[in-house]
Amino acid sequence: MKYLVVIGVIAVVLWLMFGRRPRIRAERTKANAQPSLEGMVQCAHCGVHLPRSEALRADGHSYCSAAHRDAGPRADA
Repeated sequence: MKYLVVIGVIAVVLWLMFGRRPRIRAERTKANAQPSLEGMVQCAHCGVHLPRSEALRADGHSYCSAAHRDAGPRADA
């Protein structure tokens, strides 16, 4: 009877070690998937680069914030 318990414990340990590994590997693969690439734009006022989806657009220019949008493009000397 004690041999059945030992075999059962060994079977459970082996199942925990090897049975769950493919599932964990699949989750890691999903987590490491490369995000879709997005274009970057430059703020017309300060020059910082930011993703196109986060930029504010006005008069054909991209801005990083509402304050820079209100200030307008940088006047280059």
